[in-house]
Amino acid sequence: MSALKLTQIGNSVGVILPKELLARLRLEKGDTLFVTEAANGALMLSPYSAEFESQMQAARSVMKRRRNVLRELAK
Repeated sequence: MSALKLTQIGNSVGVILPKELLARLRLEKGDTLFVTEAANGALMLSPYSAEFESQMQAARSVMKRRRNVLRELAK
């Protein structure tokens, strides 16, 4: 695990990713990065994937339409 420092970038705050992490994620300047939250609250970083984005949009749609069913199943 590495510690990342937050830095001011214009009016925003950003994180500088070390080149070792960029290489491991196979990312370059200008690439898109997904941040997803796991059930335990952990955040996961993964490179952008059009297929994954399509699957996530379909899942969000189902979760929105079937909110009550999912709530009952979670009990």
